[in-house]
Amino acid sequence: MSAGNQQERLDALWIVGFVDGEGCFHVGINRQPAMSVGWQVLPEFRLVQHQRDEQILDKVKEYFGFGRVVVNHGDRKEWRVRRLQDLQVLCAFFRKHPLRTKKQFDFELFDRVLDMMQRKDHLTNGGLDTIAKLARQMNTKVNPKYLESSETIRRKHSS
Repeated sequence: MSAGNQQERLDALWIVGFVDGEGCFHVGINRQPAMSVGWQVLPEFRLVQHQRDEQILDKVKEYFGFGRVVVNHGDRKEWRVRRLQDLQVLCAFFRKHPLRTKKQFDFELFDRVLDMMQRKDHLTNGGLDTIAKLARQMNTKVNPKYLESSETIRRKHSS
């Protein structure tokens, strides 16, 4: 199928299938001393393609009306969504149109993290602990640096 035919078929079900294969829900937790708990929660969604298929990413961006198409790495591009309001719209879309692979599990965890952020739970140590544990279960199960930090470990042992 040519890229032109793919563009013509861009609808909710097509997007679900595309994201099942190429999308990534990710929650980063980075040290940020200016934040109340010293860490910042950074949820994002990425959809990666070789640069030759950048027009598909542009079409997905056009479909939703937000996000940015940027360089991912080398000859790959990504449609990236980081704004909390946009991520909430994206989550509403995937609640209405569920994913069909293991990515649905990642999405459900991601959606829980966004809900916690809406309630400002990420601004407490307990909420941050929960978010870090949810993030650890997503994708390749990489431990967030937050869970491995000395102050987090000390706090847990002193509780």
